[in-house]
Amino acid sequence: MNISTLKAISPTDGRYAEKVKDLRDIFSEYGLIRFRVLVEVRWLQRLSNEAAVPELAPLTSVIEGALNHIIDDFSIDDAERIKKIEATTNHDVKAVEYFIREKLGNGPETDRLKDFLHFACTSEDINNLSYALMLRSARVDVLVPIMCDLRSKLDNLARENADLSMLSRTHGQTASPTTLGKEVANVIARLDRTQKQFSAIEILGKFNGAVGNYNAHAIAYPDADWPAIAHRFIESLGIDPNPYTTQIEPHDWTAEYCHALMRYNTILIDFSRDVWGYISLGYFKQSVSKNEVGSSTMPHKVNPIDFENAEGNFGMANAMLGHFAEKLPISRWQRDLTDSTVQRNFGSAVAYTVIALQSLLKGIGKLEVNSAAITADVASAYEVLAEAVQTVMRRYGIPEPYEKLKALTRGQTVSKDILIEFIKTLDIPGSEIERLLSLTPASYIGLAAQQARDI
Repeated sequence: MNISTLKAISPTDGRYAEKVKDLRDIFSEYGLIRFRVLVEVRWLQRLSNEAAVPELAPLTSVIEGALNHIIDDFSIDDAERIKKIEATTNHDVKAVEYFIREKLGNGPETDRLKDFLHFACTSEDINNLSYALMLRSARVDVLVPIMCDLRSKLDNLARENADLSMLSRTHGQTASPTTLGKEVANVIARLDRTQKQFSAIEILGKFNGAVGNYNAHAIAYPDADWPAIAHRFIESLGIDPNPYTTQIEPHDWTAEYCHALMRYNTILIDFSRDVWGYISLGYFKQSVSKNEVGSSTMPHKVNPIDFENAEGNFGMANAMLGHFAEKLPISRWQRDLTDSTVQRNFGSAVAYTVIALQSLLKGIGKLEVNSAAITADVASAYEVLAEAVQTVMRRYGIPEPYEKLKALTRGQTVSKDILIEFIKTLDIPGSEIERLLSLTPASYIGLAAQQARDI
């Protein structure tokens, strides 16, 4: 099915299709079918190696190879064949089973084997593991690598500007100076913590039958240790077993996954808005290509579109991730199908996150630090030294230091000369007078530079 991206309903498959191409084999209908085939085949292979199932002989190397071939060489044509079967069965998972039967063909080695396809399974046994494999692949193969790329870009920005003094603004007002590098380091520290939490989320799966009790398993082979067999199978896929479920895996881990990714995205919404503001202040310039247009009517403009795009797409991702986290852990009794249609949108949420991250990387790559504007801004803000002076006054027991500096600075323009005259009147050691007189707004940065380098 070839559709022009110009006719795509979702921008993830239209305008931004190229940016999310790495997600297609994971989250598409093709991807879901491919994971289902993998789970069904691997379960058949697992059963053949279980002594508790003596009727299923160990696989010959030829049959083992044929089964691996079904997985390893799975193609778009195979997926289309399964969809054709589904048109008859009106059941997507059963269509996968029939497809594998077709692939195995007829013969003395395969006829008995096919009886154990989908053995003791409910569709959700196959589906929950398929979605678990989807989200694991998205995390390992797409999200974490781009997160690490962003971290590297921010690290360079922090270290290169570790010593560049910058005026802080708390409540939008001038505040004690920091450095540009330290402010970027703050973002890195937040992202590091959240990325670690995201990467540590356990990805769980169930494989315990129609209502989670191994009913069919136990009636067929009452002496087999089915929980142990199922757990070995789940773990062989790189997923952690969840032993207590209904027909569905309850999706609590999925909610944790979504919430962790939301928190990561939220930090970057905050960062995008801050950079947008700093561009407005002139702290950053943006490099542009010769033919790029900033405004359709104002030729001088270079809009911070990459950071705006990132903010908007992180917001889209979070809206969907929030719904997944709130909806999926809720199911009527042992199962309803409301989760099925929702889970099909995992790819869209991850796609919006990836689009946003790519926009952010592009935007950071275009930033040029305007050190002259940053330095000029902080150099004239002598009022910020009021904190330094009154804190030293406290050390030496001068009464009402805060109140005296408040009277001197609040609501007034505080020049270097005004502050110098005030410092000279203080009854503190001469060495402290000299230290305060040598202080400038740009040098009053505490340990900011070291903190930026330490990140």
